[in-house]
Amino acid sequence: MGIKRAVLLVGAMALAIVVLGGVGLAAAFSPAASAEKNATPVETTDTTASDTTTPVTTESHSWNGYHWARTSNTFNLKAGDNVSDAWDSTLDTTISDWSTPPPDSGWGPDVVDMTKVTGGTNPRPCKATLGQDEVCNAKYGKTDWLGMATVWLYSGGHIAQGTVKLNDTYFNTQPYNTDRWRNLVSCQEVGHTLGLDHQDENFDNPNLGTCMDYTRDPSTNQHPNKHDYEELGIIYSHLDTTNTILSSTKKGKGPLGDPNDPGNEPGDGPPAWGKEVFRSADGRESVFEQDHGDGQKKVTHVRWTEERAAKHGGGNKE
Repeated sequence: MGIKRAVLLVGAMALAIVVLGGVGLAAAFSPAASAEKNATPVETTDTTASDTTTPVTTESHSWNGYHWARTSNTFNLKAGDNVSDAWDSTLDTTISDWSTPPPDSGWGPDVVDMTKVTGGTNPRPCKATLGQDEVCNAKYGKTDWLGMATVWLYSGGHIAQGTVKLNDTYFNTQPYNTDRWRNLVSCQEVGHTLGLDHQDENFDNPNLGTCMDYTRDPSTNQHPNKHDYEELGIIYSHLDTTNTILSSTKKGKGPLGDPNDPGNEPGDGPPAWGKEVFRSADGRESVFEQDHGDGQKKVTHVRWTEERAAKHGGGNKE
């Protein structure tokens, strides 16, 4: 994301919902989760380039320490397939990219194994499923955004569920109707649901060779790079005492206790997203937050179209 925030450590467990652009759990959305330990990953820096042709970034890019709670590594995260045929190969690439570093690359460690499963939602609302991601595409209309990612959190930064929405109203038109743009946006939004922020947030800087980089040219920014895998290793270097990952075919309840509650949907735009709390300097990325009470919060990450960014202006809204 375009903003770095400290992980909030709270004595009693409260549910927070974060939207970024997705059951049988050992831990569920309930006060019983209050015993869960709020561990904060230790950040380090990366001083080696992913290859010899891209610049080096030394910044950690954990998104406030947000992570899926689990009791062992490597962990399996399911991604619900709610995409059309046009997006099938893109989703396959995204899941493969985040599951395993390139063979013989020496990149790592390999901490997450993503598996594509049958989607559990209609693509238009793209309702979340507790314990996994749901990835959706549809013609969401002239909303001015290309993609958005949503994660629901317990206080302490434990991800409970995630969604990704990809807007075909724009991906069916130029310049976005290309594999490059599809790979960039899909990879980046799913990366957010794993707890990653952006490596660089200046669109005028040279490409870093990662989808977690702001860019106008997606040609060399379609996949994760070495630093992304290393950052995941840092984020998931500790183990938790509970799991927030889908562990059976039994579905859990929605974040507000009712799976049909509108709070279980990411929404398509303000006012469903709440208050804009961050906007990148060139207006291409925004973060929105909506307080649902009782410690519940929805935060939305949005990747705007180039056309909207030109009108948007920029600047941090916080």
